[in-house]
Amino acid sequence: MKEFWDQRYSQEEYAYGKQPNKYVEAKLPMFKPGKILFPAEGEGRNAVYAAKLGWEVSAFDFSKEGKQKAEALAKEHQVSIDYQIHSILDENYSAEGFDFVGLIYVHFDSDTRAQMHQLIKKYLKSGGYLLMEVFSQYSGKNQAAISP
Repeated sequence: MKEFWDQRYSQEEYAYGKQPNKYVEAKLPMFKPGKILFPAEGEGRNAVYAAKLGWEVSAFDFSKEGKQKAEALAKEHQVSIDYQIHSILDENYSAEGFDFVGLIYVHFDSDTRAQMHQLIKKYLKSGGYLLMEVFSQYSGKNQAAISP
């Protein structure tokens, strides 16, 4: 899977564009900036957008090509993001270290997803927010939610 994403992100064009996800763009300005984490962030469009709004951004993906493009996009917008390379289950952030976590089209098998959700729960501060946008195979529609 890593090779698939490295190949996809190695193209000159940004696979999903440079603009943030529409749901992120609509919802994130409603919150006071703090520390935010974007797991499986790809080419960094949401992380860069959050940084432009004043968030302290951490992001990761397992694609080195994605990281390079995210860092180039951050430089283009004159913002800073902390972007690491590792898999979803290999990250090791501080417990209750984030005010907000953004999961945008992050899809995994049910075992990995369950483990990922436990990690995210650990990383969120009490009263923190989780913003998600996913595709549901059951409804065939995009599903979005924000929860404290």
